[in-house]
Formats: sequence, C-alpha cells, structure tokens
Amino acid sequence: MLDENLPFHSDPSTPKLVLPAGACDAHCHVFGPAARFPFAPGRTYTPVDAPWETLVALHGKLGLSRTVLVQASCHGTDNAAMLDAIAASRGSCRGVAMVNPDVSDEELARLDRGGVRGLRFNFVTHLGKDADIGAVRALAERIRPLGWHAVVHFDADRLDRLARELQSIDLTLVIDHMGRVDASKGLGQPAYARLLALMEDLRFWVKVCGAERITRAGPPYDDAVPFARDLVARFPDRVLWGTDWPHPNIKKDMPDDGALVDLLARIAPEPRLLRKLLVDNPTRLYWPEHVAAR
Repeated sequence: MLDENLPFHSDPSTPKLVLPAGACDAHCHVFGPAARFPFAPGRTYTPVDAPWETLVALHGKLGLSRTVLVQASCHGTDNAAMLDAIAASRGSCRGVAMVNPDVSDEELARLDRGGVRGLRFNFVTHLGKDADIGAVRALAERIRPLGWHAVVHFDADRLDRLARELQSIDLTLVIDHMGRVDASKGLGQPAYARLLALMEDLRFWVKVCGAERITRAGPPYDDAVPFARDLVARFPDRVLWGTDWPHPNIKKDMPDDGALVDLLARIAPEPRLLRKLLVDNPTRLYWPEHVAAR
C-alpha cells in the first residue's frame, strides 16, 4: 500500500524576517496536478497535488523570488511537471532532474535547455532502491561538460559506506537535508563528524534545510538549528537552503513555511551569511551566467 501524504500547511504565517533581494528557495518541489502530470507507477508514496501556481503564491508571501525545483521520486524520471514550471517562471526557476542511467545525450541537452542544472540520486530506504553508484559515476562524466552538479540524498547511516564512493566522483556534489543526521544525538555524534569530514572536500556543498526531518523534538526544531548554524559558519560559501515545500513524507506536525523562514535568523544570524546562503551561493550554482555578467 502506498503512503498517502499529509496536505501542506493551508495558511502559513508571514515571516518576521525580511529576506535579502533575490533570495532563493533552493530546495522545493511541484507535484502534479496528477490529472495533467501523473505520478510514477512505481512510487513509494502519493503526494497531494502541489502545483507551480501555489508555490509562486507561497514564495510571494515568504519573500522569495527565485526557485530551484528538485525532482522527487513520486514523479520518477518523468520531469514534465518540473520543466513546465521552469518554463512558466521566465528565468527565475532552475531544476534538478532524475533520469534513467541510459538517458540519451539528446534528452540531457533538452533538459539543459529547459533549465535543469543537476541530477538527483537517492540512497534513502523509504524511497525505494538505491541509485547505482556506477551509474552515478558514468552520468557524472556526461553532465560535467554541461556545467551541472549532482544532488545526493542519503540516510545518515549510509555515509560510512558511501563517503569513499562519493569522493571518487569528479563533480560538484550537493548533500540534501544536512545528511539526515539525528538531531537528538547532538553535534558530537559520529554521523555528523563524517559529514563534516566530507565537507572538507571542496567539491561538496550541503543544504541546511530539513530541520523538520532531522528533529526529534518537533517544532520549533530547537534540536536541529545548531547543525544548520554550524554548517553555515564552517562552510559559508558552500551552503544552500530551501523550504522543501510541500514537505513530502512528513507524517505529523506539517511545517509552517513562514516559521521555517524565521529560523534563518538563528541559522545565519549575520547579514553577510544570510546573503551568501540565500543569494550568492545559489546564483553561483544555478545562475552562473549572472555571476559572469557582474
């Protein structure tokens, strides 16, 4: 039986924190609408419809003006909903796709023209079969000329086995959700030490979103904030942040996206750190042509 997802927050709060101009939500999704963009037959969960128009309205309320859509497993390797949203954005949105290992060069070129700038690979138990590391390595060779990167999403207990494999891939790699560490175990836990060791390799970036995923205390995620704050302080030029809207696979305490934005005051307490996190870093990774034009 497929997991049925909770509906996203129907009336998120307006954040107290005013975000810098050009702030980017660098990790969120669009799902469906299923009548137009059906979900993958082999999915492990069925989300509620979460269309582009709803996300745009949310971003307007939160003070976000740019977007990176990340393809989720419920749509499999059919990136049509994401590409449709990118096209509708008129340049303010980029994407991270999922593809089959035998994807053609023509399809990669089409995705590139459509605004895709990376590929996502899952090593998470609840999302089904792990990505094949050999296929990841082969695809990395093919997407490097496009200037793309890879996003890797893994359970914290996988990193012991994955670290050496990931370091063998000659590509920028972005780690999802703070490596999904268990926040209740504190900053001194072995899983977090392994994540920090990996981040010493300059090819690695990390997303400091997912407080609602790594928390064990629940809202307002006091146990998760120290991890995000520490990562921003240690690696200010290689961190990204996103809402993770519409929060797939959250089983209770559906996040208030306005409250998640207000957590940024604790995660990146200095204006220069907040600007790096929300503006400068996503620009370098997803809109490098804007950096070159400065």
